[in-house]
Amino acid sequence: MIAVSSRSGRQPNSAWLRFVSIAFAGASACSSWWTPAGAQDFSFKDFPYLIYCESEGVAHAFYFSKLSPDGVAIYLTPDRQAGMITIEGVGHRVGGEQSGSCSDKTLDDLRSSGQAYDLAK
Repeated sequence: MIAVSSRSGRQPNSAWLRFVSIAFAGASACSSWWTPAGAQDFSFKDFPYLIYCESEGVAHAFYFSKLSPDGVAIYLTPDRQAGMITIEGVGHRVGGEQSGSCSDKTLDDLRSSGQAYDLAK
């Protein structure tokens, strides 16, 4: 997952909001790059509602926020961090270079390590 955070808890300024908008626009534009060949129609049921990641000793809960038509799921934390993943791809942070316990893991990896939480079916 990728982090996007505000400076020292202050309200975001317009430059920060433009950065986040550009990051999501770039993620959407590049999402077909991560989409598996022969992509299917995916739904919220195919993705966990929460992914737990740790970065630099801090635990973060990423909540499922958006699913694009090409199968890219966006996850957000309450403190404005963001990440993306596809059904068969690996997790990537949006807007940063920090690595964490979710980086380069597939959904199967996250589920088997106890970091992904699905809704009861």
